[in-house]
Amino acid sequence: MTGTAIGKPRTADRPHGGTGDRVRLWWDALPRQTQWLFGIPAFALVAALPVLRPPVLTTVGTDFGGVLAQFGMYALLAVGLNVVVGQAGLLDLGYVGFYAIGAYTVALLTSPNSPWNLTDDWLSRSWGWLFALPIAIAITAVSGLILGSPTLRLRGDYLAIVTLGFGEIVRLLADNLSDITGGGRGLSSIAYPVVGTSEKRPFGVFSAGNTQHAPTYGVWWFWLSLILLAITLILIGNLERSRVGRAWVSIREDEDAAEIMGVPTFRFKLWAFVIGASIGGLSGALYAGQVQFVVPSSFNVINSMLFLCAVVLGGQGNKLGVIAGAFIVVYLPNFFLGRTSLLGIPIDGNTIANYKYLFFGLALIVLMIFRPQGLFPARQKLLTYGRELYVAARRAAGYGKPAPEPTTEQGGAS
Repeated sequence: MTGTAIGKPRTADRPHGGTGDRVRLWWDALPRQTQWLFGIPAFALVAALPVLRPPVLTTVGTDFGGVLAQFGMYALLAVGLNVVVGQAGLLDLGYVGFYAIGAYTVALLTSPNSPWNLTDDWLSRSWGWLFALPIAIAITAVSGLILGSPTLRLRGDYLAIVTLGFGEIVRLLADNLSDITGGGRGLSSIAYPVVGTSEKRPFGVFSAGNTQHAPTYGVWWFWLSLILLAITLILIGNLERSRVGRAWVSIREDEDAAEIMGVPTFRFKLWAFVIGASIGGLSGALYAGQVQFVVPSSFNVINSMLFLCAVVLGGQGNKLGVIAGAFIVVYLPNFFLGRTSLLGIPIDGNTIANYKYLFFGLALIVLMIFRPQGLFPARQKLLTYGRELYVAARRAAGYGKPAPEPTTEQGGAS
């Protein structure tokens, strides 16, 4: 048998399943330093999009920077939900509940309309949002622990119904506890980071009033969300390559087999739930600071379905894939807003944008028929050297390069 199972085989020797697989295998064969050399310029290019404003991508009926800021929040949500659904295989239909808890935590601590407002006493409003951010992450993590501890022994549809009920309970509590949350009126004047103040921007670059001078407040929130997204991806990527990530994949593929093999499935499922909840709380804190106003209707079950749609469209288990799915979910409706023609064809862009739920539903149906693994499927192996072993097995079976003829020294006939 030629070649070796030690180290990575050449990309040309690996099994290919299409163009996407070839690109993925080429990327995996690169050293980590080379991947960073490619990744950093790509990250800088994405960050420069609201400044470059490419004509192909720029929106007409809404601010392009604001659209990208919304995409940054959805990307964080998609990455967090991907840990739960894509990595651990837990169907969570109430992820919007963690999003709401994170947003309301920041609102309750910093809004003047809240009885728990801390900015009137000892906390400066300039740093109120930054103070509330880690608290929001911690509270959503605890809420994930409280919800997951009694319910993660359920599977499939039963777990989906429980999480769906959790999301609705959070929304109804926010709507009915009017003395605390403001009820249907919501909470306004939520704190945000007050930095970059000047004569042109008296309230800072993150203020919702920063719309007259570029870069606008949406661009600054987009840059902040990109930084948080990069940190989250690094942490989640390290977990995926560790024993925790391999345990998640084994649970997703066959929970019973994983438990028989000695994997403490409940503990690792709870890990996934808590980590996903904390990322959802982080995104909710971003939303509260950017919009500076929260109301219960913003956290309905439809939004939870959109988060799940981003994960399914992009490809469950693939971090970059779900980010692409989040971009599709956020960008496409905003792309049509205000447009009267497309490629010279007259259209009513506002009407098309209003039918976004119909189009996403049809897209999911088509995707489930022709590509159920998503647009950018994940290629994960339970073994660290699984791909190398697979290549060696193909060669031994005669699918790879032919083995050399045996010689006298190897035991052949003289």
